[in-house]
Amino acid sequence: MDLLSNKWVLNLLVCCLFIGVGCNSVEKKIYVHLNYTVPCVRLLNATHQIGCQSHLSGNVGVLHVLESEENVDWVLRSGPNPPYLVILESPLFTRSIMMKLKNGSSRVAGVAVVAPSANPLEGVSPHTTCPNENTGVYTEVYDPSLAHCNMTVWNPLGSGLSYEQFDFPIFSLKDDNDTQVIRQCYMDHNRAVNGSTPQYPLCAMQLYSHMSAVTDTATCMRRNDINFSISPEMVCDPLGDYNVWASTRPINNTAKGHKMWESVVIAAARLDSRSFFFEVAPGAESGVSGFVTLLAAAHALRNATKEAPPNRTILYTFFQGETFDYIGSSRMVYDMQNNHFAVDLDNVHSVLEIGQVGLLADSRLWLHSDPVSRRNDSVNAEVKKLIESLQLAAKGLNVSVNEPGFSQPLPPSSFQRFLRARPIPGVVIEDHQSAFTNRFYESMYDNAEYLNISYPPNLTPEEQLVFVTDTATALAEVATMVARALYIQAGGAETQLEGINADPHIVTRMLYGFLIRSNNSWFQQLIPSDFMSHLADRPTNFYVGVAQQSSELTLLVKYLLANLTGSTTNVSQDNCQNQREDEKDKESKHMYSYMWIQGAAPPNSTKREGFCVRSTVRVSKALSPAFDLRDYTSKNYSTWTESRWKSIKGRIFLVASHDLEMLTLGVGVAVLLASLLLTYIMSSKADILFSSGREPANATY
Repeated sequence: MDLLSNKWVLNLLVCCLFIGVGCNSVEKKIYVHLNYTVPCVRLLNATHQIGCQSHLSGNVGVLHVLESEENVDWVLRSGPNPPYLVILESPLFTRSIMMKLKNGSSRVAGVAVVAPSANPLEGVSPHTTCPNENTGVYTEVYDPSLAHCNMTVWNPLGSGLSYEQFDFPIFSLKDDNDTQVIRQCYMDHNRAVNGSTPQYPLCAMQLYSHMSAVTDTATCMRRNDINFSISPEMVCDPLGDYNVWASTRPINNTAKGHKMWESVVIAAARLDSRSFFFEVAPGAESGVSGFVTLLAAAHALRNATKEAPPNRTILYTFFQGETFDYIGSSRMVYDMQNNHFAVDLDNVHSVLEIGQVGLLADSRLWLHSDPVSRRNDSVNAEVKKLIESLQLAAKGLNVSVNEPGFSQPLPPSSFQRFLRARPIPGVVIEDHQSAFTNRFYESMYDNAEYLNISYPPNLTPEEQLVFVTDTATALAEVATMVARALYIQAGGAETQLEGINADPHIVTRMLYGFLIRSNNSWFQQLIPSDFMSHLADRPTNFYVGVAQQSSELTLLVKYLLANLTGSTTNVSQDNCQNQREDEKDKESKHMYSYMWIQGAAPPNSTKREGFCVRSTVRVSKALSPAFDLRDYTSKNYSTWTESRWKSIKGRIFLVASHDLEMLTLGVGVAVLLASLLLTYIMSSKADILFSSGREPANATY
């Protein structure tokens, strides 16, 4: 190219650069992007789909702040500028209002719920009244009178909202600066004054949460298997994670199946929780109170089980995915039945499960058992022994235990999946006699505030970490009782009970780490260095997630359990990470697991002093057997999947009237046509308009 051409190319590139910068600047002036938005996402199972989604290009609606339930009719009928994107304060986020908006979805573009800064006074539960009713033990075959919560409605406040399907996006907004901007935009542009119709421009919002999966799990898994390209696009993933387990005596984890002469007492708790919104699952009462109690009990038993080992092995199990039809427990039972686990069901002596124990009324706990399996004399005798062990363990403690006093089924619990396999003696410990004490079951309000975890003002985060709350003290008492009862049930001597005590300082640190902020100095000391990036200045997320990798919660419980039950061993970092005592050791990895922990930094130093922890802690798959069996319509196992998506975001902007938009479009089309006509005329007359005025080539002189 000549010099002139190069100049034209340079000028063109400069123009493109300025146009790009200008567009970016204009975009920022038009839109205000929302920083903290949490969506409701789509989940699917064998029969249907639940949750929410937007159109592919997002849903746009004129903002309307709903002030009362009576105001819903204005949105659904008389409002002059539909569709509306409704802003709800949390007290109005009820089933009655949401179902009205759902039924009038042609005039509703979406819903944004302002998350409150404090819990409501009245109970709220978006879960069902009978959790996991179709995958527990109580079926028409097992006992028709106990099926479908016919005898006891466990969650009477359950609205079932989390299990509805909405054809528009629903987001949760944090009550912060973004919310104030939204309210101010509504007040300035959209609110009717003295009954008058708001004038354009109006404040609007756009929400993006398009979901890839549709219909049910069988459909989306079939679409996953269709490969039209080198990198096929997945549309959904099975829910799942990993169970965490450990034993008081080392068990060969390489040789699966039955262990001769081995008898185990399973101590179980669930890990996960959920709410209506994605990854907002505080689960303080529904999950944390139980598994923190079991962790503290395991720590209390560490010395006693080594110094005076009981006859039986105690197997601590922490199940993932229990909220979604018992994913973790059903998988462990399946593995035990098929010789894929370290022990089998023949090795299981009994089960003690710790459920919701954080709301102790009058320091009283209730011992629930299965009335059907207790019709078997041998099972009934063992259940009575276990109850007696718990009553003996509670003596001298500030906690009492009682049976409900009437025949009723087990509450929703992992133990039900063991009973589906065979009659096994067991007890589930709860803080409720019949219906849940928990008024916020599986909701965003089941948080630290609800468990009354509070701190004196002006404490630093480090001071809050070590401050022993009343809740921690109460749960430490429960953990002491559980630990002593497990020791007796495993065949330990009663003379050892006085030395088995849970540490309230450990309990308060765990509650702070799980419910206040996981990024604290104590958690940092107990994890490998490469896990540091997972800790955050917020509560831990208890949503199970999809079965692709271990979640933050699973790994935290794994490292905590290893530190609380294991021992420090003098092994180099290289040998520790290679699961061995030394270079010649080939056997230890079958019996123990080794973890290199980064430890604490000594005074006046920033370099941490790492060490190796040897324990019996392992993880096992918590993925529903339905996905291994490819039985996506299974009635025996969980079939829950989570849809994939490309973008989750929200933004607000001013929108012009429809008439003005049509006028602008018309003017644009007219200008385009005029430009085409002008171009045509100029092209056809180009030889005249752009003549150089030179003489013809054949002119003679």
